[in-house]
Amino acid sequence: MALFEAQGLHMRFGDRVVLEDISLDFPEGRLSGIMGPNGAGKTTCFNVLTGRYKPTRGRVVFDGEDITGLPPRTIARKGVSRSFQLMNLFNDFTAEENVLVALPAMRQRGFDLIGDAMGDRDLRERAEAVLERVGLAGKGPELAKNLSYGDRRALEIGVALAAEPRVLFLDEPTSGLGTDAIARLGHLIRKLKGEITIVAIEHDMEFLFGLADSIAVIHWGQVIRRGTPAELRANPWVQNSNLGRLK
Repeated sequence: MALFEAQGLHMRFGDRVVLEDISLDFPEGRLSGIMGPNGAGKTTCFNVLTGRYKPTRGRVVFDGEDITGLPPRTIARKGVSRSFQLMNLFNDFTAEENVLVALPAMRQRGFDLIGDAMGDRDLRERAEAVLERVGLAGKGPELAKNLSYGDRRALEIGVALAAEPRVLFLDEPTSGLGTDAIARLGHLIRKLKGEITIVAIEHDMEFLFGLADSIAVIHWGQVIRRGTPAELRANPWVQNSNLGRLK
């Protein structure tokens, strides 16, 4: 059994069917990709998997437990973190404070105690270790809003990792990044592969094909192709679509 599964997901908004019979499985320790054209249903699928939407029918299963329709906070506490296409940071907090807020030990103390946490050497060392892990060593005192866009993206992933998840969902992680920042992000994700189960939506197909162990193609709200990057590169449908136009 895969660590995380979607089983026959169906989602509609009024008369509009957005997802139809989506079944996916994400093996532990692997990087699974989801790709497809704009409007294909990728982000809606992510939102169902992480609890933002409850599916019309179907199940979401994490480590053998049915988590369908549970609130995002409950799912996060079970070990599922995600980043967003539009970054979700506390801009007026430092990088270190953003990470501190996400630490499980900090959540247990209450978010209003962040000032006290700054005096807790153990918590600060944990936050510093997370920042180092995502390539932001030494940048803990900087306000999030003053970081470069690439560093902000790394910090968002650091915040997700601070929660100590077993599964990390990345929603368009290269969005808005330049060439150098994309290369840095790719290096970071390669380091994380194997340590944590990763599921990524990505519009940069070259980036995704270079990292993923397997990829599902969603179009018209359905999974229409699945395979390794090599198998999808050789697929005539992918070759003839915009998705196949790789650099």
